[in-house]
Amino acid sequence: MGEDTDTRKINHSFLRDHSYVTEADIISTVEFNHTGELLATGDKGGRVVIFQREPESKNTPHSQGEYDVYSTFQSHEPEFDYLKSLEIEEKINKIKWLPQQNAAHSLLSTNDKTIKLWKITERDKRPEGYNLKDEEGKLKDLSTVTSLQVPVLKPMDLMVEVSPRRVFANGHTYHINSISVNSDCETYMSADDLRINLWHLAITDRSFNIVDIKPANMEDLTEVITASEFHPHHCNLFVYSSSKGSLRLCDMRAAALCDKHSKLFEEPEDPSNRSFFSEIISSVSDVKFSHSGRYMLTRDYLTVKVWDLNMEARPIETYQVHDYLRSKLCSLYENDCIFDKFECAWNGSDSVIMTGAYNNFFRMFDRNTKRDVTLEASRESSKPRAVLKPRRVCVGGKRRRDDISVDSLDFTKKILHTAWHPAENIIAIAATNNLYIFQDKVNSDMH
Repeated sequence: MGEDTDTRKINHSFLRDHSYVTEADIISTVEFNHTGELLATGDKGGRVVIFQREPESKNTPHSQGEYDVYSTFQSHEPEFDYLKSLEIEEKINKIKWLPQQNAAHSLLSTNDKTIKLWKITERDKRPEGYNLKDEEGKLKDLSTVTSLQVPVLKPMDLMVEVSPRRVFANGHTYHINSISVNSDCETYMSADDLRINLWHLAITDRSFNIVDIKPANMEDLTEVITASEFHPHHCNLFVYSSSKGSLRLCDMRAAALCDKHSKLFEEPEDPSNRSFFSEIISSVSDVKFSHSGRYMLTRDYLTVKVWDLNMEARPIETYQVHDYLRSKLCSLYENDCIFDKFECAWNGSDSVIMTGAYNNFFRMFDRNTKRDVTLEASRESSKPRAVLKPRRVCVGGKRRRDDISVDSLDFTKKILHTAWHPAENIIAIAATNNLYIFQDKVNSDMH
């Protein structure tokens, strides 16, 4: 996956492009479920859209992989906190699927303050032949009932029903930035700027505070929590990242309040790169455990880093996402882009990592070959079944024909939210208010 690599290596075909127009339609989170058959997106309008993968048919053997709208529902509404005179946006900050226990699916969605548990069920049969009700559902005159009959189930058009099961409110003073479901399948945690709470999925009226970094005097505040996640296999371990670029691994067996971390992962700053923007660009915007649980992936403004849980001193791998922006930090600070929070993702085998950039570009890094590629998610370059071509950003000197100059990058087109199918090479890219789904048709497994 090098800049000039053979295009077979990145033969992703474009499958779906859902185009919207308004601010409320800007996608704010993307998440595959544990099998990859369902894909959920949340937007700034408080809506959740679930896409379902189409089964492969005999007539069109290449159709598998296409995702169609399965269900759409309003998860959150705008609210007003009268005590603090603050508006609470309906924007969906995060969606997390729960492991499937039965025929129904469940997911958690959250805005800045309130987390909700939703149940998604299918109904393709309806009961008919009641004794006491007529076909319209009205009660019959009992004097007309002369015999008893057994109701039967008749087929009907498939109906997807989404129902709210729990509402977890009043647990956070500050804005919720992440939620993570525990591997015990019974608890989950939610993190805001200063605290992390542990919830039981069946209990809505209380949560346990497991991290609190709020100082007694707010003037002493030096950092905030930016993201957190449970370990995929060990239910007692979780990690949270900070605006100072550090990661803290905590063990809930050690103490009820995990203010004292078990491990601190922090890279010493290079004095030669020290600048006014150093602290801003070192802030970690996302942290993800690998599927194996051995590594952690973090994203800051200019890089993605891979950390080994057994080595705290420095990351084992560092990849430059858009190092050509280092000379542009002043203008990016003035237009607030320097505060953009990019997410990162692992592929199913933990061998490739993906993250977004500007100009609707997204980056992929192969950990084994150390090759990387820049791809573009845009309506102009992505028609159904088209092959994505690698893109290059030119800083100066000689330009090739398809190169794009760093000065002509569009910073309003940013890919903040990405997701990777848990087992296959299917990726979902949220580019402002468009959702792109790409599939690698050549390399069905990326090793």
